[in-house]
Amino acid sequence: MTGVDDRPRPRPVRDGAEQVRVLVVDDDPQILRALRINLSAHGYQVATARDGRSALTSVGDVHPDLVVLDLGLPDLDGTDVITGLRAWTQVPIVVLSARTDSADKVTALDSGADDYVTKPFGMAELLARLRAAIRRAATTTGGGDSTVTFGDVEVDLAAKRVRRAGEAVHLTPTEWEMLEMLIRHRGKIVPQREMLRHVWGPRHEDRTNYLRVYLAQLRRKLEADPSQPRHLLTEPGMGYRLEI
Repeated sequence: MTGVDDRPRPRPVRDGAEQVRVLVVDDDPQILRALRINLSAHGYQVATARDGRSALTSVGDVHPDLVVLDLGLPDLDGTDVITGLRAWTQVPIVVLSARTDSADKVTALDSGADDYVTKPFGMAELLARLRAAIRRAATTTGGGDSTVTFGDVEVDLAAKRVRRAGEAVHLTPTEWEMLEMLIRHRGKIVPQREMLRHVWGPRHEDRTNYLRVYLAQLRRKLEADPSQPRHLLTEPGMGYRLEI
């Protein structure tokens, strides 16, 4: 759960300071290696998984901005992975598969995939599909109220950028996921289990200590007096709430 390196040349970034994170899921080590090299060369931060269960766990751990998913995995069918992810996250999913039958494409898209690219594929086309998926996700996330302010904090949801008193604030991916969820439900209580499922995945619904640690970090970064928070509030025994 660390920050992401900046690079001097033009790269796919959300806010000029943080690279776009991509999780590539494929059981072919040659394809994993080729995609890691090519995507990294184009400015993406790349994580990999070789089977479906690892993919489901990695999404909760890595918090990728996009998933590139093969359907022919050794343990789970890729459509089952899509269904599992859609139960708790709207991360964009681009299928990269050797299956060319239209029925497979329809099943994957109906399960929740955002796009479908067949193997063999051209890297230029794949990169264009990834950029398009990320743009669509940013537009959907942004909606009509992409900027939210509370106290001296300004949060741009579309750009995934936070400023306090005009100064940029760096949040880790996990901190951002928590803050974004609180903003989406501002004024309402977000139950502990719902937040754990959204941020860390369904396997971590009992890790309430995670929430205490990361909310404390958010308060240190965003509250004027972290010991007496006015915006990032704890509702004992229930969950957390953002008060604007």
